[in-house]
Amino acid sequence: MPKSSKAKSGNAAATAVAVAAAKKTTAQPKATGKSAVGAPSQHKQTSRKGKKAWRKNVNIEDVEMGLEEIRSEERAVGTALHNLKDSDLFEVDVKGDDRIRHIAPKFSSSQLTSAKILAQRSAVPAVFSRPSSSTSTSGKRKAGTLSREDKDRLMKIAKRQRRGPFGAVMDPSELQSGEGIVELSEAVKQSGAYDPWNAEADEMVVEVKDGLETVQPKKVKPPPTTKPKDMIEVAAVVEPHQGTSYNPPVNAHSELLVKAAEIEARKIEELERMAVTKKKMDAAKFDADEVFDIGLPAGMKLDKPTEDAPEGEEEESGDEQAVRKQPKPKTKAQKAKAAKHLAEKRALAAAAARKKQLALIEQAKGLRRSNARLSTAQEKAVAEKKLAAELKIKQAGLGGQRLGRHKVPEGQIDVQLGEDLSESLRALKPEGNLFRDRFQSLQQRALVEPRVRVLPKRRTHKIVEYEKHAWKNFDRE
Repeated sequence: MPKSSKAKSGNAAATAVAVAAAKKTTAQPKATGKSAVGAPSQHKQTSRKGKKAWRKNVNIEDVEMGLEEIRSEERAVGTALHNLKDSDLFEVDVKGDDRIRHIAPKFSSSQLTSAKILAQRSAVPAVFSRPSSSTSTSGKRKAGTLSREDKDRLMKIAKRQRRGPFGAVMDPSELQSGEGIVELSEAVKQSGAYDPWNAEADEMVVEVKDGLETVQPKKVKPPPTTKPKDMIEVAAVVEPHQGTSYNPPVNAHSELLVKAAEIEARKIEELERMAVTKKKMDAAKFDADEVFDIGLPAGMKLDKPTEDAPEGEEEESGDEQAVRKQPKPKTKAQKAKAAKHLAEKRALAAAAARKKQLALIEQAKGLRRSNARLSTAQEKAVAEKKLAAELKIKQAGLGGQRLGRHKVPEGQIDVQLGEDLSESLRALKPEGNLFRDRFQSLQQRALVEPRVRVLPKRRTHKIVEYEKHAWKNFDRE
């Protein structure tokens, strides 16, 4: 081959190598097939003649990075930073803070990763699946517009055709038995308006129509009285007295005997007082002058007949009545004298009343002070009595008080006489009733209402059996 041809071929090879190197240096970087942020993107094909190829191969990484940066700002602050003022973003600190070192977040190896993720709360409000009046941000509905529910309700009233699911026309007249157009209930419409975790939520105000204020039921307020069981501080099982032991100390046993004797004496006194009252009531029904042997009902009195007066006395009395003279009319002088005497008497009475009134006026201050002292003493006595009753209820419960039809029983004192004490466990006899004690304790602590034992009543009449006449003559048939 000639030298010229070799030179040409060498120059062509060098030129090809140079062009390949230049292309290699100016070519775009190889695409990874996935974008760092957002949807995946491909950059292998440079041609974007068609819409499909453009959407598939377009590179919008810079736009996606900008949008993601704005989203991160919204999650941290609540809005984009370019929408805020400089005064909201920056602050000139001329004083300093020595506690910033303690406030600044530090890396903690003990904190779990899940806790860190949960601690990162977004400042963007949550999205509700069903908008309501409380979650709607668009504000109130414009005047003159109707919601879809109101429109369906009006169409139903006007008996117009309504569109159901999949655009089907629903005619209420053609519905069979058991079918119906189910509308949203009030609970579904108002869902999301009530926050159960908001303790400071205002109470729902019920709108009262005009003219119905007087018939609107008012909310009943609880009375300011306290419950008896909240005041009682009696133990469920009271510790027994030392005098109830089988071998008690002398002082404790004598003290318990005195207390039991006082209770029995009080009961006997009450019975005697009731007997005296009953005797007085029986004596008031019947008098000693009543006649019981003539068959009159009890409590009915019969007037005693009086003896007839002689006829001569009646005639004499009649003559005396006939002889009486009529009073003579008074003269003018007598009338004037009587009027003057009456006027003087009235003047003296008025002067005495005026004098008494002046004396009372002078004593008004003293009476006011005495009334104030008396009222203060009465209020003090009432307060002391109330305090004593509360203290008694607090220490002893409701024993002896009437609640309803029955009284709360007081605790019985289980005490034995000196000669009945066993003084040893071998000779000890079981006494008392635990069920009765527990039931009385519940009643005294206002946990159970007072009850009494109801015994079955015996029949007061005899059962008379009758045999019918047909059954008497059964042997004749």
